[in-house]
Formats: sequence, C-alpha cells, structure tokens
Amino acid sequence: MATTAGDLGSRRGQPSGTPMATAAAVMSTHLSLHKQYLQVCQESSQPENPFIAHMLEEAERADITLTKGITLKIAGNNRLVPVQKVTDEDFRMLACILSNNTFVTGLDLRYNVLTDVGAEHAAKFLQENSTLHYLNLMFNDIGTNGAELIAKALHGNETLLYLRMTGNKIDNKGGMYFASMLQINSTLEKLDLGDCDLGTQSLIAIVTVMSHNKAMKALNLNRPILYSQEEETTVHTALMMKNNACLMELHLCKHEMKNFGVERLCDALYENRSLRYLDLSWLAVVSNNISGKGLVALSDSMKTNMVLSYIYIWGNKFDEATCVAFSDLIENGRLKPNCTDVDPYEVDGHIYLAELSHGLKRHYYWTPSYGEVDNKDANASLAIRAVAEHL
Repeated sequence: MATTAGDLGSRRGQPSGTPMATAAAVMSTHLSLHKQYLQVCQESSQPENPFIAHMLEEAERADITLTKGITLKIAGNNRLVPVQKVTDEDFRMLACILSNNTFVTGLDLRYNVLTDVGAEHAAKFLQENSTLHYLNLMFNDIGTNGAELIAKALHGNETLLYLRMTGNKIDNKGGMYFASMLQINSTLEKLDLGDCDLGTQSLIAIVTVMSHNKAMKALNLNRPILYSQEEETTVHTALMMKNNACLMELHLCKHEMKNFGVERLCDALYENRSLRYLDLSWLAVVSNNISGKGLVALSDSMKTNMVLSYIYIWGNKFDEATCVAFSDLIENGRLKPNCTDVDPYEVDGHIYLAELSHGLKRHYYWTPSYGEVDNKDANASLAIRAVAEHL
C-alpha cells in the first residue's frame, strides 16, 4: 500500500499536541508563507522573485489538511504563469522560510538556474529540515562540487525519500559521492541520476553499494558516458540484481548494452524476486545495442521470474525470434500491453513488433499543471513505488 505524505510526516517530525492546537500552528505557518518570504527578502536586501511569490500565494490557496503535505512546484519550465527562474540567492531566501516548516513535504525546482552555490544552500536545507520527502533539482546547473555537498548532507538526513538530480552534469566524480552516500543513508527510496554524465567508475561503485542497500526501491542510471566495450558496468549490475532483494525499478537506458550484457542480466533475473520494472530501451538518439539472442534470453527469463512486470525494449534490434518471443509473452498474458513499449502484428505469416508509446515517459521531464497523470506506470519514470502522495 502506498504511504501518504501525512503518514510519513506523522512518523518523522510532525508537531505534536492537541488536534486544534496543531491545526492552528500549521495553518498559521501556512498562511504566512508568502509574507515570510517578502519579509526575509526585505531583511536581506534581496529583491523578491515574483515567480516564487506567486507560487507561494498559490500554495496559500490550497486545501491543506493535517493528513496531507504539499509539494511546492516552482519549476522553471512552467508555461502557465510568467517565470523568473530561481537563482542561488532566490533559493537561499526560500530555504530560510522552509527550514522549519512542517507541512511542505515536497519541493520542485526543476529547470531553474541553481549552481553549486545553490547546491550549498540545498545541502544546508537538507541538514536543517526534518519533513521534506521529495526534492526535484533536475536540469539545473549543479556540478561535481554541488553533488558532493548534497550527497554529504544526505549522510545524516533521515527524512528525504526521493531525490531527482536528472540532467545536472555531476560527472563521474559526482557519482562517486552519491555511491558513498548510499552506503550510509538508509531512508532514501528513489534516486534519479539519469543524464548526469556518470562514468564507468561511478556506475560500478553505485551498483556495488546497491548490492547491500535495503532502502532503495527505484534507481535511474540512464545515459552514462561509457567508453569501454567490455560491459563491465552491466556485469556489476547483474551481480547487484542477484544480491539485492528490495529494488523494484531500474532504468538502464542508453547504456550501449549488447547481447553479452543482457544475458548477464537475464541470469540475474532467474534469481531476482523483487524487480518489477526494467527499462532497457533507447528513448533518445542512442539505443542499447541488443539484438535477437539477448532479447530472446530476456523473454525466456520472464517465464521463470514472475515478479518482473514492466519491460521496455524499443530501439533495439528485433529479429523474428525476438518478435515471436515477445508476441507469445503478450498473448499469453505474461506481459500486459500497458506494461511494455512494443505491440506485435502479423504480415504474410511473419510476426513483427511496432512501437507502443501510450504516453511512455511523457511526463518524465515535465509534469502537467492541469491535473494528475492518468497512468503513472506508463507515463513517468520512478512511478511504480509510491513513497508519498503525488511522488
């Protein structure tokens, strides 16, 4: 059963006292967020960011109850209101009013212009705040130094459940800091390091540490920068899959994976009983270079491993044996049409696979402002394991 932000908050730092006193405290803090922001900007002689001010006013109009937290969505790619992207100093002001806040459980700052200086403010915020469950920093300008600060802040953080660093070029060294963090942090459940320019060393370090991590439920390692053709990273990932009994979702898009690597993964899948979602697709310019032999082995592993439910393979090389194998999985009900990205069809007695997008990852890089996503499993990465409402 998915855990709500309210349930988590009640265990991790929500204020105690009588319901009436608690409600008054929460609503008082909530209604003053906008005014607090204006005040702290004035005291610091920092110009207010009208976009932040507007989104805080929007939060004040939200229907807040004691059983739910809210996510402040201050995304720089918001198309519905005028946007002035959040700078490092803007975030410092925002962190001042949120550090001791008890009902803001999510903060979405994607597509802004935060640098390593902003990451320093984020690290301090993570050390001081005890109620934030979700932090989205995707596609800012955070580099290796910022990654070090955020990763080290998570050594002692026992609240954050979901972190998205997607698209920040933290490079191989930055990935190593997150590998070290995963050895210590025992509460983070979702981590997205896709498009972060991770290298071979950091990938191997992360999956090696994940062999013994008992908290992580979803991990995105899409599009690393790999130069070797030996598939060392895939071999270590397979070893992790054999040993890890908690990971439910794994993204390995654009790893230049070949048949040898996929066969190692398949060997691991025969023993793995936790993974439900495996993404080996391309989804961009460069595909995993998997052909018939590897894909048939992948389909065979699903006949033994009855836990794996979501498999994405489009962008690889399909021979007839692959088409028949995945057609059989779908027709037999082992693989549901809404849990994959291929659709079999027949022409002149031969089976082929067509791409079936059904909105796959449509909302990975952005979320709609007009309402909730209908099919989270198909439309968004890291959506299988809910860590809090809307996360």
